[in-house]
Amino acid sequence: MEKEILISDDEYETRCAVREHGVLTEIYIERKADTQTLGNLYKGRVENVLPGMQVAFVDIGLDRHAFLHISDLKYESVNETLNGSGNSNGKPAKNSTLDLKAKRPKSSRGGRGFPFLISDLISKKQEILVQVGKEPMGNKGARVTSNITLPGRYVVYMPNSSNIGVSRRIESASERDRLRNMAQTVKADVEGGFIIRTAAEGLNESEFAAEIRYLINQWKQTRARANRKSAPSLVSKDLSFTNRIVRDMFTKDVKQLLIDSEAGYQETMDYVSSVMPDLQKRVALYQENTALFNAFGVERELKNALSEKIWLKCGGHIIIQQTEAMVSIDVNTGRFVGKSDPDNTILSANMEAVEEVVRQLQLRDLGGIIVVDFIDMEEASHRKRVFKMLQDALRKDRARTNILHFSDLGLVEMTRQRTRPSLSTLLMEPCPYCDGHGTVLSIETVGIQLFRAIKAAHRQTQKLELRVIANDAVISHLKSAMSDKLRDLRRSLKLSLVLEPDVNLHLEDYRIFAGSGEEVFLD
Repeated sequence: MEKEILISDDEYETRCAVREHGVLTEIYIERKADTQTLGNLYKGRVENVLPGMQVAFVDIGLDRHAFLHISDLKYESVNETLNGSGNSNGKPAKNSTLDLKAKRPKSSRGGRGFPFLISDLISKKQEILVQVGKEPMGNKGARVTSNITLPGRYVVYMPNSSNIGVSRRIESASERDRLRNMAQTVKADVEGGFIIRTAAEGLNESEFAAEIRYLINQWKQTRARANRKSAPSLVSKDLSFTNRIVRDMFTKDVKQLLIDSEAGYQETMDYVSSVMPDLQKRVALYQENTALFNAFGVERELKNALSEKIWLKCGGHIIIQQTEAMVSIDVNTGRFVGKSDPDNTILSANMEAVEEVVRQLQLRDLGGIIVVDFIDMEEASHRKRVFKMLQDALRKDRARTNILHFSDLGLVEMTRQRTRPSLSTLLMEPCPYCDGHGTVLSIETVGIQLFRAIKAAHRQTQKLELRVIANDAVISHLKSAMSDKLRDLRRSLKLSLVLEPDVNLHLEDYRIFAGSGEEVFLD
């Protein structure tokens, strides 16, 4: 597989694009002004326990209380993780602030497959160590779990589990068995379970054991730090955005990793040289005049990823609509009429749609309930072929998915793991021009795009004076919320910049003029 990772880093955002065979498949964006919580460990205080819903709300120090469901607080993991308090013998430490009530669950009263109530395990004002599994989304707080995971390059260590799993992307049965046996050997000397990652393929036992020792030591330090802190407080942050990308995605099948920031490049090289020195030669600093994402067509594909209609090569298209409850995807033949056999024409369109549907799920990071309405197929064998192709394509997806067979109405229903806001949620906001029925780019996004356009216009014209006309809401935002960035931009470019508001200009539109008065049209 020809795969490459592009990381673009500026004052406003760090963006990572993953391309396979020249096609954008994944995009990750972290804004410098946002607080990132996914994967972080917190010492929280239980503020409310609702046994009727089997949930608890935990104060972890964020704006909204975190949400803890009983499925993320299993009785076994509660005893092992929170009563153990870091002792090697597994016994509770004295005066531990993380101890739970030593109640034995009461039989079969929790409902929905749980033999007990969440109130049997935790109580109000109790302190508990949790990890963020889902970022806060909209009006919802973060979802947290007491089943802690510590990800390494080759292994994910689970202190309160006894299971051993192997990445489904390692296809060789013999290699999977070898890695599992190696983990069993190491496990004899340590507590906890492991998930063996794709990058571990071909790994020798000494490297495997070394990372396990490092993760176990990290867990002991985390427990000790948690015991010293008072709730609510942050106990441990995950790696930086760039290093998380490298740790989780920079595998041997990646041909190159390009970074356009010297600071980001140096940070990455420091991490790669210490963890995966054999891949150092595949990391490069991008220094061309054309912006990295423009040079590789990522900006154009990002724009397409925000539209409802996606055209297929055959002439058909898919329509993607995202709502609060679910995501619906409709496949249409469009301009594709085939040759003579209508059944094969429909099959061909559906099979091409499968690859694009999966790509869009990953690219837009769509999650929750997803319903795909393929073009109706009369032949049962054709439905089986399309379904099998969909299953195979989803195996490459990093997010967990659960797919059901074709329903009686010809629909395929599935669920996809959601851990952070979708691409459209991050980059767009309800449209003020259509009373919230559609979306436009957010003012923050337009402001960042405008700053980049000003830089490009300055490079293109070599002028030290530019005049910018934009919607008055955008200009107001630049002068208030982004005033520091505006001042830094003027200073770094030694640029005289005049901002003019125009209430009649579309929120996403802006115009840039050189000092002599002619409009600058960017490439």
